[in-house]
Amino acid sequence: MSQKSYDDSASLYLIPTPIGNLDDITIRSLNILKTVDLLLCEDTRETGKLLQKYNIKKKLIACHEFNQNKVKDYVVEELKKGLNIGLVTDQGTPIISDPGFVVVKEVINNNFNVISLPGATAFVPALINSGINPSPFLFYGFLNSKDSKQKKELGELKRLPYTLIFYEAPHRLKNTLSNILEIFGDRDICLEREISKIHEEVIRGKVSEIIAESDNLKGEFVIIVSGNYEQNNFNNLDIKEHVDLYLKDGLTTNEAIKLVAKERGVAKSIVYKEYHIGK
Repeated sequence: MSQKSYDDSASLYLIPTPIGNLDDITIRSLNILKTVDLLLCEDTRETGKLLQKYNIKKKLIACHEFNQNKVKDYVVEELKKGLNIGLVTDQGTPIISDPGFVVVKEVINNNFNVISLPGATAFVPALINSGINPSPFLFYGFLNSKDSKQKKELGELKRLPYTLIFYEAPHRLKNTLSNILEIFGDRDICLEREISKIHEEVIRGKVSEIIAESDNLKGEFVIIVSGNYEQNNFNNLDIKEHVDLYLKDGLTTNEAIKLVAKERGVAKSIVYKEYHIGK
């Protein structure tokens, strides 16, 4: 168990930045950007544009997926000196489908303050603007870029009664939508691109309808997919029937048992035992 109240010691601040329109930043975020001693950035050039707009000069340190294992040690040493440090990504809230978790975990392990600021993130405005039931929802982020692994991920998600939220890059958009159609069926979907930017666009409809338009779309995408509300009633299934559903979807026995245990809220050993007794 870990418990910590904020104190007056040095802190790592997680600072959300605009996802498009540079006006979408909080007063508190601006104040913290001005007062920290140094700033960790996914790309110093992108962060530099934001700082220039608000006339903020700050020492910038690159912190991305390829160097964060080294940066974490540097950050801890600077905190030990009493320096306050900010962490930003190129756009949006740090850590959400972006680098920085390794650094945060190391700072926590060394018992320094980690203070996260509320602010911009792409999936929240996309969800509330989608016209698809906003609750409950599951934010998944980026699916695996390898086709076979992506289909396996979607297979594990297809029966969930939650609105599903994915991020996707433009060059993979059509393939991902095609896999969603194949695995999920033709559900209601909302595709939102370039949120808060000049070319912001929202496309609502069935998966099949949006695939037809996806070739000419550019930008960063949030995909909102309706959940499996009609078919996801397991109350009338015994455990063996429940496991067999996932075996038909192509999961291995162990994968199916693990997923059934999670959905039913019981121990994996119980599902394993019941399944093999019922065979």
